[in-house]
Amino acid sequence: MMDNETCMYLQLKEPEIIGSGIIIPKQHRETVFDLTEEEWLDTLALLQEVKTVLDAEYQPDGYNVGWNTGSVGGQHIFHAHLHVIPRFADEPFAGKGIRHWFKSQDNIRPVTP
Repeated sequence: MMDNETCMYLQLKEPEIIGSGIIIPKQHRETVFDLTEEEWLDTLALLQEVKTVLDAEYQPDGYNVGWNTGSVGGQHIFHAHLHVIPRFADEPFAGKGIRHWFKSQDNIRPVTP
């Protein structure tokens, strides 16, 4: 675990991708939109520290970093958390970022006139 004044980083115990973790505010904030300015700044500072550690420990080839907000947005735990996911060139989905899933034909909404 790493932390600063308002936020902490927790590495997931059984991540799908090695090194994955989350940055969360210490105070309850339901979504990213509820963070204070100080929490935003501390999240950014902690993200930079986390990247330095993950780069040294795992040498990832890239990252996905993002927030899920609301149940339709994929949020399952209603305490704001920033996903930090190291990505590796030898993964089956290497090169497929979050937009890949949104652009999928399976995700097209029916449009009614």
